[in-house]
Amino acid sequence: MVSLDLIHNVVGIVGNVISFGLFLSPVPTFWRIIKNKDVQDFKADPYLATLLNCMLWVFYGLPIVHPNSILVVTINGIGLVIEAVYLTIFFLFSDKKNKKKMGVVLATEALFMAAVALGVLLGAHTHQRRSLIVGILCVIFGTIMYSSPLTIMSQVVKTKSVEYMPLLLSVVSFLNGLCWTSYALIRFDIFITIPNGFGVLFALMQLILYAIYYQTTPKKQDKDLELPTVAPIAKGTSIVAPVSKDDDINGSTASHVTINITIEP
Repeated sequence: MVSLDLIHNVVGIVGNVISFGLFLSPVPTFWRIIKNKDVQDFKADPYLATLLNCMLWVFYGLPIVHPNSILVVTINGIGLVIEAVYLTIFFLFSDKKNKKKMGVVLATEALFMAAVALGVLLGAHTHQRRSLIVGILCVIFGTIMYSSPLTIMSQVVKTKSVEYMPLLLSVVSFLNGLCWTSYALIRFDIFITIPNGFGVLFALMQLILYAIYYQTTPKKQDKDLELPTVAPIAKGTSIVAPVSKDDDINGSTASHVTINITIEP
C-alpha cells in the first residue's frame, strides 16, 4: 500500500513544477513590456504581492522555523529570484509615478521582513510558536497575493476587455492553488490550505471573467489599423482624372471630361 508520506511528497514535487510554471507564465507579458518599452496598463501589484509572499514562505520553510519543509523553500526561493527580475523590468519601463509607488512598497516589504525575522527568532523559542506566527502571516499575505489580481479583474469588468489579464497566468494559478491545497490536506497544514484555497477561488473567478469578456476584447488587428499610404508621384507622370456628368466646367455640364495633369521635371 502506498504511504501517505509518499503521496504527500509526490504532490509536493508536482506542486513545485506547477508553481515554477506559474512564476514563468508572465514571461510573454514582460516580453511585450520590453518590446514596447512601456508597461502600458499592466499593474505591478501581483508581482509585489508575490515577492513578499515568497519571502515569507521561504522563511516559514527554514529548519529554524518549520522543519521538514524543503519543498516549500525550494520553489519559493526560485520564485523570489524570478519576481525580483520581473519587478526590475517593470521598474525600468514605468513612469515616475509608478517608480515612486514601487519604491515605497519594496522598501516597506524589506523593513517588514526584517522586523518579522528578528521578532520571531528573538521572541519565539520553539518551532511550534515560530511556525504559528510565520504561518499566520503566510496565510494573510498569501491570500493578498492571490487576491491581488482583483485590481485587474475590476478593470476587465469596467473595460469589457481581458487584454491585460493573461489567460495562461489564470490557468496556471488555478492549477497551482489546486495542487498545493491537495498537498496541505494530505498532511493537514492549515497555513498552506487557506491561502491556496483562496487561490483556487480567485483564479476560477478570473477564468469565468475571461469566458464572459473574451468576445468583447478588441482584437489586435483592430487596434493596429493604419491609414493607407500614397506613393510619391514621379516627375513626368500624367494623372488622368475623370469628371462626372454632374460636374460643372466653364458654366456648362459635361457628360464626360478627362483632365490630363503632367508633372514636369
